[in-house]
Amino acid sequence: MKLILPLLVFLTTVLNAHFQILIPKNDVVTTSKKQTIDLAFMHPFEQTYMQMEKPNFFGYFLDGKKIDLTNKLKASKVKDFKTWSYTQKFKEMGDYQFFVDPKPYFEPSEGKFIRHLTKTIIDVHNAGEGWDQPIGVKAEIVPLTRPYSLYTSNIFSATVLYKGKPVPYAYIEVEYLNTNKKEAPTDGHITQVIKADANGVFHFAMPKTGWWGFAALIDDDVTINKDGKEYPVELGALIWVKTYEMK
Repeated sequence: MKLILPLLVFLTTVLNAHFQILIPKNDVVTTSKKQTIDLAFMHPFEQTYMQMEKPNFFGYFLDGKKIDLTNKLKASKVKDFKTWSYTQKFKEMGDYQFFVDPKPYFEPSEGKFIRHLTKTIIDVHNAGEGWDQPIGVKAEIVPLTRPYSLYTSNIFSATVLYKGKPVPYAYIEVEYLNTNKKEAPTDGHITQVIKADANGVFHFAMPKTGWWGFAALIDDDVTINKDGKEYPVELGALIWVKTYEMK
């Protein structure tokens, strides 16, 4: 029992991966109707929520400009857990790289803070360009595959960057936003795990229609003080992409 219990604790930590949610109503916008973007902190496959405080930053990058929308976020709740949303009409053509820098979350079981630098790219009025440009944050995933208008089973490829440089053999967790509550064959299917190559490039074929999150986990070079003790910070370079069924 002394050997089994620590193993069970470890497996629970690995399987219950945390993901920052940044999900728009549509990843391709061709109308002037209002579009809503939802923000939450949760286990996407298991559909269990966690508290999300107001983020340090929320907004988008477009044509080299950074637009801060943090104070326009609206708070709400799902099952007593705080979530956020933002709504706007898109008029200007472009690929909007929406980004959120959340408050670091302390995970007691791992003894570290988690900070998911998350982006989702929305193509507005068929711009079709700008999606492959880094936005210049500390850790990010830069697509090599256009990250919208994807079919189910398409291969998504991207590069993991930390301080603007590729991360060799980056460790990446992948989860499906399981809104239809599909059952996983085993616990190990909940969070898929892949690694980048020597150039920080990874590939993944998405087998199910819907939203997929990719979180490259990186040990940051800073610590955060909590109760008089310094704790390490795990950065998550995270991106969400959506797949569609070919009919």
